[in-house]
Amino acid sequence: MKVLVIDGQGGGLGRQLVTAVKSRYPEMEVLAVGTNSAATNAMLKAGADQAATGENSVAVACGKVDVIMGPVGIVIAD
Repeated sequence: MKVLVIDGQGGGLGRQLVTAVKSRYPEMEVLAVGTNSAATNAMLKAGADQAATGENSVAVACGKVDVIMGPVGIVIAD
């Protein structure tokens, strides 16, 4: 199973999500996409298997995973 974690700003929530998933389910592949490099680096340091940055990365990665995790702002605009 593949999990996508999306986060922005400093990547604090994304870092917590990656850590929680990897500690509970170490066999899962975790992809991390940050809206900026700080968020991406935080999630990568937390143990994400792959990482990318930017809007296009979000669009591409969403179609390749089974579960998408992130802040509520990724589903509610404005």
